Amino acid sequence: MQRKVSLLWGGKKVVLRETARAVTPFGGLRVFIEFLGKVGFADQGREHVPVHLKSPNAIPAGETFTAFVMSVVVGGRRVAHSSLLRAGRGLHVLLGMKRFPTDGPMRNLFRRFKQGMVVRFYEPMWVWPLARLPKREGGYSLELDSTVFERYGKQEGVRKGYNPKKPGRGSHHPLLAVLGEAHFILHGWLRSGTLEPTAGWRSF
Repeated sequence: MQRKVSLLWGGKKVVLRETARAVTPFGGLRVFIEFLGKVGFADQGREHVPVHLKSPNAIPAGETFTAFVMSVVVGGRRVAHSSLLRAGRGLHVLLGMKRFPTDGPMRNLFRRFKQGMVVRFYEPMWVWPLARLPKREGGYSLELDSTVFERYGKQEGVRKGYNPKKPGRGSHHPLLAVLGEAHFILHGWLRSGTLEPTAGWRSF
């Protein structure tokens, strides 16, 4: 089915056609998805995600976690923003997902995580990319840096402190350790917004 439509400005006409093909505004994620496939992301998630759902109707936990990662990559700042990806059928095809989870299953997945489960999941997922770094004869430079994350709401540790982009806004002031030549974040502390850039760096 197709229809000619007159443009609001300019008087020209365009043809609108229906299609059964999967389309998505997130086609640019193809490069990132190919990268994840090349490094074996799905295998790592399948092996190390500590939640195993028994319901035959449940979306696999690894796929739900991947959907969350995708929403972060496209700029999602809240779990609810993941709903924007549900209409991207082409994206679902690229990911190999028959069903894309809503924000509800994502929240339910993370609510199942206890402290011990977080550690068991994080450690192998951290060692995995670290082991992929090429060996350098001179080693890597360890760089320490701090940054500012402005916050909205009443998250733990949010205080009014140094915030050059939004003065007076509550923030966190994280400290990061980076392998300079690889641009690899080795470690991070989420600190209160009132702390100075060098606060606690020796312990860190």
